[in-house]
Amino acid sequence: MKNYLLGGAAALIGLMGAGVAGAADLPARTGPVPAPVMYSTMFSWTGFYAGVNAGYHFHDNKATTTGTPAFVALGPLVPGSLATGKDGFIGGGQIGYNYQFGAVVAGVEADLQYVDGKRATVFTNGPVATGAGSGLEYLGTVRARLGYVPMDRLMIYVTGGLAYGNPQNTAVVTTVAPLPAGLWAGSSDNTRFGYTIGGGVEYALTNNWTAKVEYLYYDLGRQSVTAGPVNAATAAAFPGVAYQARFQNNGSIVRGGVNYKF
Repeated sequence: MKNYLLGGAAALIGLMGAGVAGAADLPARTGPVPAPVMYSTMFSWTGFYAGVNAGYHFHDNKATTTGTPAFVALGPLVPGSLATGKDGFIGGGQIGYNYQFGAVVAGVEADLQYVDGKRATVFTNGPVATGAGSGLEYLGTVRARLGYVPMDRLMIYVTGGLAYGNPQNTAVVTTVAPLPAGLWAGSSDNTRFGYTIGGGVEYALTNNWTAKVEYLYYDLGRQSVTAGPVNAATAAAFPGVAYQARFQNNGSIVRGGVNYKF
């Protein structure tokens, strides 16, 4: 029995020695240990977003005299045009959606703005005083956007589409001695549609918040307002006379804003 135990122990020692020798014959690893692979997370513009904006509005509106021949015959007593545009604050909110493919971003955006842009101008020459006023309480747009991403988190884009608003235009004329007393007035206040174009730059501050600076030009078209006699005395003293003014309803917007990307 003893001989069997000694023989088994010798066989086990022999096997262990062979394993150690085989391991010594394996090629040794040389060179530095590879560094772990790091994967960068690129920002994606794809998704819905909503935000707010504020800026400055440059209103180019003016009223051009286009009255009846009898009224235009008054000559220098009636101004050829009156500036009625007012620059001021504009602000509101926007919602939109972007889809990014490669370095190109396509999307659509809608916004609605409050506009501080009311102004009235009066031109007095002798016995005739001519007044015109315009205003724009709100302005909305629905636009397509096409952007390019030159570097991660920065997008440069152009935009354009539909614009709508409620330009409020008024025209008033009064006369005093030596002319007979007369009063003409007219106004227009309705929703009008036009177009807008522009562009901007937007930057992703975080994975959810972005900031932008944008310029837009809008044009809601021209609109004519007829100031007719407001009483029978004016109509009798000035038969066939009416003042008519054609208003431009356009302007420019420079604004900044922030968006939250969902």
